[in-house]
Amino acid sequence: MKKDKDGNIIVFKARLVAKGFKQIHGIDYDETFSPVAMLKSVRILLAIAAFYDYEIWQMDVKTAFLNGFLKEDVYMTQPEGFVDPENPRKVCKLQRSIYGLKQASRSWNLRFDEAIKKFNFVRCQEESCVYKKISGSNIAFLVLYVDDILLMGNDIPMLESVKEWLITCFSMKDLGEAEYILGIKIHRDRSRRMIGLS
Repeated sequence: MKKDKDGNIIVFKARLVAKGFKQIHGIDYDETFSPVAMLKSVRILLAIAAFYDYEIWQMDVKTAFLNGFLKEDVYMTQPEGFVDPENPRKVCKLQRSIYGLKQASRSWNLRFDEAIKKFNFVRCQEESCVYKKISGSNIAFLVLYVDDILLMGNDIPMLESVKEWLITCFSMKDLGEAEYILGIKIHRDRSRRMIGLS
């Protein structure tokens, strides 16, 4: 169940998940580490955005882990209820990462990092999931938290171009102006953008 900022159920989800607990290190996977943005980094960037009155937009990557490419050969039995009656003993060779695999999060993160750098974003050295792009007086920040993206900046056309780029790379959901992320509610009044914690 996916819930909105008020705790209401907005969608029910179901997905095929691999039995990652059966994977063997060194055979089915190697590294599994995948960074996520630190909450304090998100709060600092939101404070900067509020101070400078930046736009704060939010996007969500649909089925993010399925975007990752596998380096290893990984096989999976046919899913229950979807077994090919003519070839019931055959297995599936995974071409892409899938939820449940130990390397799924890492594969997705590497793919996203590669894609966003092609659009001239630079990754912050101290915070692996925070990126920035500067063009003259225009600036954009991008924060990645697994499959949630915060996009902040002072130039709407620049931010729009970032969104368009992301949509060409991945299946995305544009959530518009950010209202709620990682337990943080973003409140606005008429004069200035106010940020508060839920």
